[in-house]
Amino acid sequence: MKDRRQSFKSRLAQPGLVVAPGVYDMVSLRLADSFGFDALYMTGYGTVASHLGLPDAGLATYSDMLNRVTAMAGMARTPLIADADTGYGGLLNMRHTIRGYEAAGAVAIQLEDQEFPKKCGHTPNRRVIPMEDMVRKIKVAVDSRDNPDFLIIARTDARTSLGLDEALRRAEAYARAGADILFVESPESEDEMRRIGGAFDLPLVANMVERGRTPVLSRAELESIGYKLAIFPVTSLLAAVQAMSAVYQTFKEEGSSANSRVPLYDFADLSKLMGFEDVWAFEKRYAEDDK
Repeated sequence: MKDRRQSFKSRLAQPGLVVAPGVYDMVSLRLADSFGFDALYMTGYGTVASHLGLPDAGLATYSDMLNRVTAMAGMARTPLIADADTGYGGLLNMRHTIRGYEAAGAVAIQLEDQEFPKKCGHTPNRRVIPMEDMVRKIKVAVDSRDNPDFLIIARTDARTSLGLDEALRRAEAYARAGADILFVESPESEDEMRRIGGAFDLPLVANMVERGRTPVLSRAELESIGYKLAIFPVTSLLAAVQAMSAVYQTFKEEGSSANSRVPLYDFADLSKLMGFEDVWAFEKRYAEDDK
């Protein structure tokens, strides 16, 4: 765990954009983990959807999400960044959340300044708490961690309801409060992204949500603007749902997959990905020992 946190923190200090694809369940986690990324991002939207079948609207509890962080971070070799919404309550809850996510094995925790119940950052009608209240939350978060390599990502959702100037003012206050990484959510143009990129010295998060409120830019464009960490929280989930929708439509129309034109992952490869080779080796070893 210590090595993963140091590795992620060290990578942030090196040149180049850190790409962190979203993972939302254990299959997506195992698959993304096999590609050698610098980090993975446990998406709140996708995790709530896959684990509870519910919208990302403050319905998942701290226990729900801690369970997912523990499972994912425990299995991944890649550093895992974990969404923790608003910290699941007041200042004492914030301390509890930091301790729980850190013990679970995340390398960084994302915290936001929305009112409870929170909403997905690319959906309407989000409201934020007073800036001073979020500053106190960040100070508690910083003071509550055991390891300074466990990084605090401070997100502001103020852009949508209060404008970019207020979002920038808040991000600056969160930096002074001790946040390690800043996340100004939902800029609505490349020009706004450039303003954000030029405003801070700390690493910045770009949230790339296809057909969301923010333009999806290339790696080179994000680097030139000044972003350090690009998360793609729902891309793999959107792709998976699109593929499943086509498969289910084929079943509805054809009653079989025999003539399906939907590309499928190889079953043998999926079995290997899920760890069946270890099971087979275990069974072979102990079957031979019994003879």
